[in-house]
Amino acid sequence: MNQVRDNKSQHRFELDVEGAVAFANYRLAPGSVIITHTETPPALRGRGIASKLVQGALEMIRADGLKVVAGCGFVVDYLQKHPEFADLVA
Repeated sequence: MNQVRDNKSQHRFELDVEGAVAFANYRLAPGSVIITHTETPPALRGRGIASKLVQGALEMIRADGLKVVAGCGFVVDYLQKHPEFADLVA
């Protein structure tokens, strides 16, 4: 599976899968990234792709020394299930 990338021009993290794109929209705030919406194409749902996308996004946010604000339910749920990212929660 491809790597998650930060499409800065569209303010979203993206993951290419089988010719489609799963994405997580974000807004920047001082010292943090607010993930506002995640979307996986219907044909790709139920396969862990959104989790891979969010994991990659969180790793990039950590590498940039920023915090994350979960602005959508999927990210809230992901963070609850993955305490290894608790240090990123603003």
